[in-house]
Amino acid sequence: MGEKVLMKGNEAIGEAAIRSGCRHFFGYPITPQTELSAYMAKKMPKINGVFLQAESEVSAINMVYGAAAAGMRAMTSSSSPGISLKAEGISYLAAGDLPCVIVNIVRGGPGLGGIQPAQSDYFQAVKGGGHGDYHLIVLAPNSVQELAHLTAEAFNISDEYRIPTMILGDGTLGQMMEPVDLDAIPEPIYADKPWAAKGTDNKRKKNVVETLYLEASELEKKVLEREEKYNVVKENLQRYEAHDIDDADIIISSYGITSRVVETAVKSLREEGIKVGVIRPITLWPFPEKIFKTVKPKAFLSVEMSTGQMIEDIKLACECSVPVYFCGRTGGIIPTPDEVAEKVKSIMKEVQ
Repeated sequence: MGEKVLMKGNEAIGEAAIRSGCRHFFGYPITPQTELSAYMAKKMPKINGVFLQAESEVSAINMVYGAAAAGMRAMTSSSSPGISLKAEGISYLAAGDLPCVIVNIVRGGPGLGGIQPAQSDYFQAVKGGGHGDYHLIVLAPNSVQELAHLTAEAFNISDEYRIPTMILGDGTLGQMMEPVDLDAIPEPIYADKPWAAKGTDNKRKKNVVETLYLEASELEKKVLEREEKYNVVKENLQRYEAHDIDDADIIISSYGITSRVVETAVKSLREEGIKVGVIRPITLWPFPEKIFKTVKPKAFLSVEMSTGQMIEDIKLACECSVPVYFCGRTGGIIPTPDEVAEKVKSIMKEVQ
C-alpha cells in the first residue's frame, strides 16, 4: 500500500486521468462536477497538457472528437443536463470508433432538476443517449478510490476497444472526501493507433475519421462491424462484486454510492438471520448478466436513486425467472439502510 492522500472524488478523477496519460481536457462548469474542471485547469498547464473551458458543452464534446481523432487521450466531464447537450457529439464519437473518457457526475432531473445526487441517468448512459445503433462502455464506481481506479481503467479499456467510455458517478461520490492510494492506480496501457489523423509526414496515405455513409449498404456494414465488437465486449468485460449469494433468498443489486447504503442494510439483515446477498454491477454496460444467470434466489431487489431504471436489465439478465422488486428514492434523495431493510422484510413475507 502506498501513501494515502485525502481527496475529493472529483479531484481523484482528475489525478487518475493525468497519471493515465490524459493531456487534453475540454469541459464546461456545472455542479456537482466543477471541481474536476478546476483541478484540471490548475494541473494541466504544469505538465504541458491542454485545458480548455469551452463556450458550451456542445463545443467541449466536439473538441474531444478532434483530439481523439488525432490519437490523443482526451477527456471531458459534466453533469446530467450537460451530458444531454453532449449527446450528439457522443454519438459521433461512437460512430468514429474514437476512444475517449466521458465523466458524468449525476444530479437530479429531468431538466435542470437540482444539484443533489441521483442515478437517474442510467437509461441515458447504458441505452445510448444519442441517436443510432451504438453503446458506450459504462463504469460505475462506489468510492473515491474506485473513482480513481476506474478512471485509469477507462482510458485503457477505451483504447483497447476503440469505444468511448463513461464514468457514471453521482453528486455524493464527486463531492465526498476519502483517502486515496494513488500508487494503486493502474498503469496506462497505450494502444497503437495507426488509424489516427495526425499527419502523414509524406510517408503514408492520409487517415480520415468519418461518420457519414451515403450508401445504405456501406452504413449497414459499418454498424454491423461495430455490433460484432460490442458482442466481444459483452463477453469479456462484465465486471461485478458479489457476496453472500449462494444461500440468499433475496439478492439486492445496486451500484455507485447506493451500494454502500445496501451494504449497511445487508449487514443488519444477516445479523437478524435474513438470508440476503449482494450483486453490485461495476460495468453497467455491458451489464454483468452472466452472474445473474447462475444464482437462484426467491427474488431480486434493485436499489437505486431513480424510479427503477436498472430493473429491466435485471429482469433480462435473470430471464424473469423470479420477481424483481424496487426500493429507491429520486429527486436527489438517497435511500436509507432502514428503508432497504424494511423493503427486504416486506418482500420476504410475499415470497416465503
